[in-house]
Amino acid sequence: MIFASAMLEPSLLPPLLVGGILIYLIGRSIYRLYFHPLRLIPGPKLAAISHIYEFYFDVIVGGQFMFEIGRLHKQYGPIIRINPREVHILDPSFYDEIYSGGVRKRNKDAEFLKAYSVEGSPVATVDHDHHRYRRNIVGSFFSKRSVNELSPVIEDKIQKLMERFSIANQAGSVVRLDDAFSALASDVITQYSFGRSWDFLEDVNFRREIRHAIAETANAIHINRFFPLFARTLRMIPRSLVVKIQPGKQSVVDFMKSIYDFTAQSMQVAENPGHEKRDSKKGTIFEKLTDPTLPPEERTFRRIHDESGVILQAGTEAIGRSLTVAAFHIAHNPSIRDKVREELRSVMPTPTSKATGAQLEQLPYLSGVIWEALRLSYGMTLRLPRCAPAEALKYEDYVLPPGTPLSMSTYLVHHDESIFPDSFSFKPERWMEVGPNADRLTKYMVSFTRGSRQCLGYNLSFHVLYLTISSFVRQFDMELYKTTLDDLTIVSDYGLGLTRNGEVEVLVKVSNVLKD
Repeated sequence: MIFASAMLEPSLLPPLLVGGILIYLIGRSIYRLYFHPLRLIPGPKLAAISHIYEFYFDVIVGGQFMFEIGRLHKQYGPIIRINPREVHILDPSFYDEIYSGGVRKRNKDAEFLKAYSVEGSPVATVDHDHHRYRRNIVGSFFSKRSVNELSPVIEDKIQKLMERFSIANQAGSVVRLDDAFSALASDVITQYSFGRSWDFLEDVNFRREIRHAIAETANAIHINRFFPLFARTLRMIPRSLVVKIQPGKQSVVDFMKSIYDFTAQSMQVAENPGHEKRDSKKGTIFEKLTDPTLPPEERTFRRIHDESGVILQAGTEAIGRSLTVAAFHIAHNPSIRDKVREELRSVMPTPTSKATGAQLEQLPYLSGVIWEALRLSYGMTLRLPRCAPAEALKYEDYVLPPGTPLSMSTYLVHHDESIFPDSFSFKPERWMEVGPNADRLTKYMVSFTRGSRQCLGYNLSFHVLYLTISSFVRQFDMELYKTTLDDLTIVSDYGLGLTRNGEVEVLVKVSNVLKD
């Protein structure tokens, strides 16, 4: 009895609790180092026993783990264990094993998806089959045929942007190209998604609501991964409180409210076919997402909101950043501009001539510019782990058990010097090689990832890039204004690659309008 009483003394409980935790942590560390299925994979011991290593570089230092992974590969080789559960491989020839397509199933890693707060979107859908079902709902909208049918809408938006460039030339004003191109992308993707445009190109400053939303997501992405309760709590905060907490972002709140209201109204229409439709949604992504024939769990408000938000953000950022990177290098290197312009004269004899996407795709140097822009804009820099749920994969002599999260960073692949020599330089010529090397390069361009979960916007991005670059190169000369290559250099990874200024930022003056 005396012993039992002593054990229950409150003064003894903290030491016992601390001792128990220490025993657990020591035992877990021993297991992870010496008995775990990944124990033979090279890498730092601290990374093998704890997420503290990753936490330090991405949260404490700030978005640096991607670069540390690159350094670790130089030290340990092409395969490393980067945390207790995950293996990173830097061997582009193995990319299609990790990001496989066809009948080979690849799930997303449920733990890693805590970085996102959009559970209703395919981007955060774990299961391979469930993802395929959700992808198929809207997949037809992103086929090459559907994108070609959208071409008149895209051309109309591009014409508005060209008019803005012409006005800037007359006024001698500075244009922030990243905002201008993002506005173009936003107008295209909102029209495509909802059947109406929010007229970003009409705004004097090109509106930035979607870009602000992207920045907020990026800033929180690493915190969300390690503290997922934080993201779930934020989702529960009423929108009215967001205005009070962040009064400087009223425009973002207003824009998101317009999306919320449109979503709610349109879902009401979809659920009540007899209701008079004030907005035509025929042929839009939103119409498909709110189709009453879909199972109820696939058309909840949260599901529609998450999916719409991802499409808007991904469409805006991917297209806008790629155009910005291309335009910077075209302005930075007049020889690139002159070569593109000379090639374009074969299908656009005058500055205002029109060419189809199919015609432009046949121009090798223009295509090289676009491939380089995509390569150096990266898409998502954050690694995207995949798990083979029922398949053991083998890399060299290492067997990777089913369910093991495997990843390969796009940024590191695109700077593999064995594939892209002088990889930090913008060289359209590298894509003009004939023979086996040409196909080899396209195989290792992974801005959209690959396999069954490849980004749906692949065809749309290429189409907008071809039409937009051909239009502004054929009509305008641009001079960089207080912008250098350092303003495009990626220095941290927050899902998107960020520069010393945060977002990629390119300022120009439209110096000349071509007449011939």
